[in-house]
Amino acid sequence: MWVFLRLFLTVVVLCVCSFLYILLCPRFCVSLCWLSCQPPEEQERRLPTVPGAIQFEGYISVPDGKPLVRTPCRQCAVVSSSGQMLGSHSGKEIDDKECVLRMNQAPTQGYEDDVGARSTIRVVSHTSIPLLLRNQSYFFRQARDTVYVIWGPSKRMSREKVGLAYRTLLKVKEMYPSLHLYTLTERMMAHCDDLFQIETGKDRMKSGSFLSTGWFTMVLAMEMCEQIFVFGMVSESYCREKSQPPVPYHYFEKGRLDECRMYLAHERAPRGGHRFITEKAVFSRWAKKRNIVFIHPSWPDG
Repeated sequence: MWVFLRLFLTVVVLCVCSFLYILLCPRFCVSLCWLSCQPPEEQERRLPTVPGAIQFEGYISVPDGKPLVRTPCRQCAVVSSSGQMLGSHSGKEIDDKECVLRMNQAPTQGYEDDVGARSTIRVVSHTSIPLLLRNQSYFFRQARDTVYVIWGPSKRMSREKVGLAYRTLLKVKEMYPSLHLYTLTERMMAHCDDLFQIETGKDRMKSGSFLSTGWFTMVLAMEMCEQIFVFGMVSESYCREKSQPPVPYHYFEKGRLDECRMYLAHERAPRGGHRFITEKAVFSRWAKKRNIVFIHPSWPDG
């Protein structure tokens, strides 16, 4: 008899707890119940308008693995490394934004009038780490407030097996203990791959495609920024239009590689290509759903 009574009471308690969870979770949708409250599509589209610092779980610190914690940005400037930035005179407009996101080793020194001087976050490919190390004083000593977010394949970035790129980051952190250094989690890397497949219908690896640093930067910006202003990024149709003037692939490498030639060559490559033009088409679709504006050059649809 006591056994049945205890079983009955257990069931009643579980039912009450479940009822309270369902009743209260939508109202106090924080912490543990947050993920269950939001469908996947709403999680992706959510604007970070809540005041105060929040955790960005997909980005963890070197070496202790703590999530990136910071206050979301109302307005962000995402600054392309493209030669389109040359002569844009966008520096003041960029620096006026609350947060400024840059990519890889793109410098500001000597280009302030066109690209600005501030760097809030710098998203860096694992292949660009040696390029930052060539100018450690500029990137790591002077830019103390910059958050560095490094992405790369698990083989190179593994913390458990101490991949080559991650080993280098450990040494960098030893040399510059105050450096804000983060990597993407494996789950976030997989999420970025999944986004590519959802948006293009193609498996990234099977299609022989490499995601660009621009892709990871836009994904981070959509998590962190309420409004995004993208500077110096061309639309998907730009390089297929006739009589476009040649523009350096990077604004800081004048006269070397032409941007459109590079984009078209990568787009046609059967294996190992960055699908720059495909990514731009995806960004255009994201701009229709999110508050994203493209500046210098402006895009046909915004």
